[in-house]
Amino acid sequence: MPLMDLPLEELRGYLPDREEPSDFDAFWADTLGEARTHDRPAVFTPYDACLTEVDVFDVSFPGFGGDPVAGWLLVPASATGPLPCVVGFLGYGGGRGFPYEWLTWPSAGYAHLLMDTRGQDGSLQPGATGDPHGSGGASSPGMVTRGIEDPADYYYRRVFTDAVRAVDAARTHPSVDPARIVIAGGSQGGGIALAASALSDNVSAALVNQPSLCHYRRALQVVEGNAYREIWTYLRTHRESAERVFSTLSYFDGVNFAARANAPALFSAALMDDICPPSTVFAAYNHWSGPKDIRVWPWNRHEGGGYFQDLEQLRFLRTLPGLGGS
Repeated sequence: MPLMDLPLEELRGYLPDREEPSDFDAFWADTLGEARTHDRPAVFTPYDACLTEVDVFDVSFPGFGGDPVAGWLLVPASATGPLPCVVGFLGYGGGRGFPYEWLTWPSAGYAHLLMDTRGQDGSLQPGATGDPHGSGGASSPGMVTRGIEDPADYYYRRVFTDAVRAVDAARTHPSVDPARIVIAGGSQGGGIALAASALSDNVSAALVNQPSLCHYRRALQVVEGNAYREIWTYLRTHRESAERVFSTLSYFDGVNFAARANAPALFSAALMDDICPPSTVFAAYNHWSGPKDIRVWPWNRHEGGGYFQDLEQLRFLRTLPGLGGS
């Protein structure tokens, strides 16, 4: 596939204006304030994953509306004190799967809490979290258009709230140092990571690979794959709804979250990515308000750097005080 977006030299300077509603901060403050009234503690149940070097916990914590959200917590069995914790978020259609799929971070000396994404019971991996809230207005098979004409009803209001509550939950486990939280995710998980980084307090670092849910108007002009195709399909059949849709999406745009996030961050972008086009990734990266770096993979599509990027992330965390693992 040939390059399908701006040249790299233009991407590095690409800083589009943000579409941001005037009540963006109030909307999220109210949303999270309501979520935190559901103060049931997170539950960490020991889970026999047939692993000898990693302790595994089946996690349940209250998310949006107090709904139970599942996850895994993996901790090196040799840990003797609280560890930095990587809180991870999944790509579109992925559930939490099985604990042995997530061994990189505990193998490197980190605790790792992986959040199951509500309602996405795994076209890629099995999940364990439902979404009991009905959302009107979805005409596509996936989640991206559910409630898309009203920010209060939009699906990702629930998901982003869950993500912040996942960070809250991780901080309560005795194996986790609450002052050393790393946010991580790719694709949809990267978009969730942008929101969690901005909306959670005192994040130590962020690892964001090819984020989706960013710079929506541009994305819909450049690609028609995966989640963006669902929005395009909705707009094709709801011609009168375009401005309402984009108004809703402005509350959930990763570019707006990036402008509010100040932790050190490592991004990645793939120049042949036809799922999350590089201009939308660089829009978020260039608006990120904290220290940042990016790895660019010129010959890759949405898989990006893959295991090469994993190594870049491990090396990046080693450069940050207190985040080198146990």
